[in-house]
Amino acid sequence: MSLSITSLANIAIDLQSGISHQDRFARLIRTLRQLLGGDATALLRYEARQFRPLAIDGLAQDVLGRRFDLDAHPRLEAIARAGDVVRFPADSELPDPYDGLIPDHTDLKVHACLGLPLFADQNLIGALTVDGMDPLQFDHFSDEELRLISVLAAGALNNALLMEQLENQTPAATSAPISTKSNSAEMVGLSAGMLQLKKEIEIVAGSDLNVLITGETGVGKELVARAIHSGSARAANPLVYLNCAALPESVAESELFGHVKGAFTGAIHHRTGKFEMADNGTLFLDEIGELPLTLQAKLLRVLQYGDIQRVGDDSSQRVNVRVLAATNRDLKQHVLAGAFRADLFHRLSVFPLHVPPLRERGDDITLLAGFFCEQSRVKMGLKQVALSDAARNLLRRYDWPGNIRELEHALYRATVLARSGKPDGEIWLQPQHFQLADSEPKSVSQPAVSAPLVDNLRTATDDFQRQIIISTLASCAGNWAACARQLQLDVANLHRLAKRLGVK
Repeated sequence: MSLSITSLANIAIDLQSGISHQDRFARLIRTLRQLLGGDATALLRYEARQFRPLAIDGLAQDVLGRRFDLDAHPRLEAIARAGDVVRFPADSELPDPYDGLIPDHTDLKVHACLGLPLFADQNLIGALTVDGMDPLQFDHFSDEELRLISVLAAGALNNALLMEQLENQTPAATSAPISTKSNSAEMVGLSAGMLQLKKEIEIVAGSDLNVLITGETGVGKELVARAIHSGSARAANPLVYLNCAALPESVAESELFGHVKGAFTGAIHHRTGKFEMADNGTLFLDEIGELPLTLQAKLLRVLQYGDIQRVGDDSSQRVNVRVLAATNRDLKQHVLAGAFRADLFHRLSVFPLHVPPLRERGDDITLLAGFFCEQSRVKMGLKQVALSDAARNLLRRYDWPGNIRELEHALYRATVLARSGKPDGEIWLQPQHFQLADSEPKSVSQPAVSAPLVDNLRTATDDFQRQIIISTLASCAGNWAACARQLQLDVANLHRLAKRLGVK
């Protein structure tokens, strides 16, 4: 059955109705799935050689959290390059990004696949994908009918992107995903708490106010700081990071303000401090609650007057630095206890931001699990990493005392364990791959190591060593040097062993 003028008109009317962009997109793909008879549809946004799902229908919920790099997904790259409707043959050898991600069809390969690239002024802005289990599912729809759908969808997506730029009042170049050292490229989440946080970030980013970011360990405070800097007028200038908790008091002043040659024993050359490095940019002071009281007074002076003085230097110099600070402590209580200066607290917390813990973010756990599954798939060169329903429910029930950092490590560790003995590279994560307390969601996970059934001693030994390294590395927050110390190994030997076992 072909698409009627009425059905196309209804799509156009739906896309212009006065509802939010998210609801509009959800209605679009739901309607398309009904009209085309597919098993799954998705609307994807394109930027920086990556497709990001905006709305899905008929796909596992964690797909919304996945980010599909073109280099890792040849089908999506073909859609991006095509410039027109793409019909993949049922026997196409290109892997489908949705294999195993259509509920009730997890054991079957997607057979019919349509790709509709979406353009605005000849620039690719997104794509519609429609998939089905029947190889002949879309044969009776003409390319012309499908082009009309892509034009309607492209107009709606382009309007949404323009509105987003106007609301944020930032150039399109600054709204790209935020990168971090762990390659977690953005703040993934659609929960009420995260949407409110993102809104507050947009509000404060364009100002020059100091910001105090609070939240438990592992919630992503550094990511918030990067988002604020990226959305500010200082984005083209440096964002300098300093962990106050890892700062010995003897060198803390030199780290912040620098020193001149001969200022103290060991000062054999001039040193530039973090404030100088961040001049005209942003300085992010992580774990600010650990800063010694003596330095708190000097930091306050810089915030008040903009002057810094290198250790051993009689002259001062002026800097223009925006300070973002983060802590997992209750600084108000520290002020009352006399461990933190009240005047510095008020100077830093001009605009406080609180990052909610993962256990309060509901479905965001599923989205983040999908995000990390895709990252693990790419890092390990696997065809697919998918969550079973039981594993997804386990992750939702767990309390996540280590928050997003713990979830990331848990997904990576589970993928390594599930990969053992799977040469085809299609991984299904089951509850037994996660070292979490299933029956006691409020408890902290314990690194219980269980040796799987194996055919020989070498395999058993490798599996045991692999699990020990992964668990220890997670407890050391990914720090290989600390992991080596805990395991009483030379760090170079640990790296070699980890590579041989597939951990690195």
